[in-house]
Amino acid sequence: MTVGFEPLPDDLAEALSAAGASLGPFARLRYVEEIDSTNDSALALALAGEPEGTAVLADAQRAGRGRRGRSWHSPPGSGLYLSVVVHPPLGGEMVSLVTLAAGVAVARAVRTTTALPVDLKWPNDIVIGWPWRKLGGLLSEAATNGSRLVAVVIGIGINRSHASYPRELVGRATDIESELGRPVDRAPLVVALLGEMRAIMARLRAGDHEAIGREWRVLGAAGLSRRPVRWRDGDVERRGRAVDIAADGALLVETGPGTLERVVAGEVIWEALTRE
Repeated sequence: MTVGFEPLPDDLAEALSAAGASLGPFARLRYVEEIDSTNDSALALALAGEPEGTAVLADAQRAGRGRRGRSWHSPPGSGLYLSVVVHPPLGGEMVSLVTLAAGVAVARAVRTTTALPVDLKWPNDIVIGWPWRKLGGLLSEAATNGSRLVAVVIGIGINRSHASYPRELVGRATDIESELGRPVDRAPLVVALLGEMRAIMARLRAGDHEAIGREWRVLGAAGLSRRPVRWRDGDVERRGRAVDIAADGALLVETGPGTLERVVAGEVIWEALTRE
């Protein structure tokens, strides 16, 4: 995929310059006003040999996507659409842990730049409130050459204003400006996201895996304290209580006395926390 990247807008260029060397290779930010998908572009860059930390930011996406093949509403100037190339230190074995770690990084960045008390919803939605309102989400995709994992692209979508999600999702989705009651600048959040991604990847390389899992549990605590959940297993609807996440990122659900089941994919509904 060939994308004609554009010069960084002044706000982003100034914020990156102010960050200095703190971002390291994660300062390699590519910008385009409108694109089909930032993830597709970042995957192409990864396969072309671009290093870890290369990121693609767009004001709008024509074909943004979320988990399970869903589209991600991405109108101009109202959301933050960012995809970051990372290299898992242990290859394919680390992809699920990278996804958990990225969720921690995004939640931390939103909290530090906005002071909003966002939480994590498994597998990696950014939510706020009670019941939950979705503020953003992540989509991790592998860049592969044959059977060889080249990199992982972490796609991040954050609702900055109310126009960033369809009207039919009002009540189930929200945005930073509505929660704060004021406009917000994108540049500080972009820099914070890149900085947190650099820091979390350094921790993965240092073997700080258990601590990252503990941080995810703190940020995702609302959904893990034996909350009733339901999900589909083939044609069968299953029910249980969410109690933890496993080291590989699976959701652990208690389905009976002393019985834990692993949920690794699919749509999980937290019955007391999710507006349907």
